[in-house]
Amino acid sequence: MSDYKYSIKNTKKIEREKLRDTALAYSALDVAMPSEDTMKLVEEYVDGNIEIVEILKIVIEKYHSSELES
Repeated sequence: MSDYKYSIKNTKKIEREKLRDTALAYSALDVAMPSEDTMKLVEEYVDGNIEIVEILKIVIEKYHSSELES
């Protein structure tokens, strides 16, 4: 999965920053801003430490777990 267009190996930090900014702009049109925890994960992607697919897994698991607790 590390060979997709927006993987860390296929992007530079400046490109990941632009991706983050664009995603946040689209997100702000329809829903509330992402949580602080999610934003920390996004910054980890921008810094080249974690792939988008890993962020998705973490966030989905977090919300899935919180639904089970309710």
